[in-house]
Amino acid sequence: MNQPAGIQPEVSLAQSSPTVGTFRERDGALEWSGRQETVRIEPWGPDAVRVRARLGGPVLEDLPGALLPERPPAGSTVKTVDGEGRLTVGALTVEVSAEGLIRFLRTDDGSELLAEERAHFWWPGPRLYTAVGNGHHRLEQRFSAYEGERLYGLGQHQHGRLDQKGLVLDLVQRNAEVSVPVLVSSRGYTLLWNNPAIGRVELASNGTRWVADSARQLDYWITAGTPADGQRAYSAVTGRSPMLPEWAAGFWQCKLRYRTQDELLDVAREYKRRGLPVSAIVCDFFHWTHLGEWKFDPKEWPDPAAMVRELAELGIKLVVSVWPSVSPLSENHPLMEQRGHFIGTQYGPMAHADWPDKGVDSTVQVAFYDATNPEAREFVWSRVRDNYLAPYGITAFWLDACEPELKPGFPENLRYWAGPGLEVGNLYPRENARTFHEGLRASGEDEVITLNRSAWAGSQRYGAALWSGDIGTDFATLRRQIAAGLNTALSGIPWWNTDIGGFHGGDPHDAAYREVMIRWFQFGALSPLMRLHGFRDPGMPLGPEMTGGPNEVWSYGAEAGRILESYLRLRERLRPYILKVMREAHEEGLPVMRPLFLEFPDDHAAWPVDDAYLFGRDLLVAPVLTAGATARTTYLPQGARWTDAWTGRTYEGGTAVTVDAPLDRIPLFLRDGAELPIAE
Repeated sequence: MNQPAGIQPEVSLAQSSPTVGTFRERDGALEWSGRQETVRIEPWGPDAVRVRARLGGPVLEDLPGALLPERPPAGSTVKTVDGEGRLTVGALTVEVSAEGLIRFLRTDDGSELLAEERAHFWWPGPRLYTAVGNGHHRLEQRFSAYEGERLYGLGQHQHGRLDQKGLVLDLVQRNAEVSVPVLVSSRGYTLLWNNPAIGRVELASNGTRWVADSARQLDYWITAGTPADGQRAYSAVTGRSPMLPEWAAGFWQCKLRYRTQDELLDVAREYKRRGLPVSAIVCDFFHWTHLGEWKFDPKEWPDPAAMVRELAELGIKLVVSVWPSVSPLSENHPLMEQRGHFIGTQYGPMAHADWPDKGVDSTVQVAFYDATNPEAREFVWSRVRDNYLAPYGITAFWLDACEPELKPGFPENLRYWAGPGLEVGNLYPRENARTFHEGLRASGEDEVITLNRSAWAGSQRYGAALWSGDIGTDFATLRRQIAAGLNTALSGIPWWNTDIGGFHGGDPHDAAYREVMIRWFQFGALSPLMRLHGFRDPGMPLGPEMTGGPNEVWSYGAEAGRILESYLRLRERLRPYILKVMREAHEEGLPVMRPLFLEFPDDHAAWPVDDAYLFGRDLLVAPVLTAGATARTTYLPQGARWTDAWTGRTYEGGTAVTVDAPLDRIPLFLRDGAELPIAE
């Protein structure tokens, strides 16, 4: 009997086990079928495989996910011997038992990287499908736990932990909590849960469990290698960030909010009058006529063309806030509703949040455009293009509230163009960034960057920068941002920043808060992006007239202002180095902000360090994270010599050192004689 090309005859393994399946090779992939389940394991880049599993039929090819559509080339060998299947691709070997249990091994020595684990010896197995109706299942994927394993990545969270072993994390998008389901292990693998479904991951001491509340098949990708190898491989299959525009490497000035054109221009002019470097200034929300009209209110912004022109003459880029929500008062609402451009609901009305708008005394019920719908993306971009890009040349956008910010947040009631809310809900922020990336590129723009409050796997390929959301304004919150930024970096998103000084409050006249601001500003100057923002005291109630207190570098008094200005100049001196590191992110997929173990994986003492980091290869940053501190102890990794960038003193790696850290100094160390213009 002739077999179709690329398909090997099925091999029965009944003699080897009472619970058996069938193996076959298909186009370099290994398939196992049994108990009405199909598992497909295929090479997906060097040293990597993609695993898909489905109950009731062959695996589906067209479900939304993070991987680029074209399977990258990778040589593989497939064998079925002695009742088990084996697939080898480079450094990774996959072993599948007759019962369908999967183990991932290092090819060179056969040692185990990761293995599936049964929930119980009888039932259920490592993959559990619980029907929820209409062909969807609640999916569980179980893996073994390992003594001493450390786990990193998983997007951005505010729990303050770098090593997330022992935690349970919801896979859902929320303000300041960003789900990017990429897991980096100290055992030598990186795993992507390639599923935008709402769910959770449990990193327990008795096992790891991934859960999708409602989806049609299991789908994950895994690669073998060091964390740096994993970053290169992961970014290759999900897409690398573009090259950062040169202007974006400088300082961004922002506050909640500049209410008028004159306010914004006065701040820009004052920076230049003082001779202070500034690259961007942000026009925040409520600058619009109505929410979802995506255009300037002429009463407050009477001549945007003149504003953009003057800012350009000052060397400042204008960044404009664009929300995905649409008020019923918007001129676009009737047409978008008629065309089906809004996120729908399974039950109840279409509105998803109450929000203030101009022209009404109370809140209105606003809808959100469906960023998973190509036609909706095209429509929204057409309005942004016609109201910002075409008349004024504005090309930089701040994509706020892009989780989307629902009230209440019930993703199970949402219906997207791409599928039910539970199945695809985490996809939204990435597709919202895609709206602007594809629109700008189609308009002839080569440089694309958007500032996003949320992201998902693959957001980086659409030029998405992430910031850490609406966070607090104290030292404890600052401390948590180190882990948040490093785990974001290990999730494939190199462009990241915080609101310098935090968001919720902060009194510029309070000495204690001024210390927080100084230390945060120092950290911000050594972050991938540097942006000052916040809702400073005294604030006003939420609404079209609202603003916060002053938030410019001169708002914090003469002593603090002098220090902040010095770090503006430091950032400016480091821009050539920053752009060099950004090119590494673009070309290799390596993050800008790096945990120590990324560069020093063989130094066991580097793995737990969660209060310092490398900024690129050559600069170790140890932010001061406690009030009143005038000294700082930090670990310097083994395998390099480190020079205090302020004093010139040199230290051998592999030890902790204590250095002076007066209020005007953040401890910085140069690696192996690197020369960077730290001191003025």
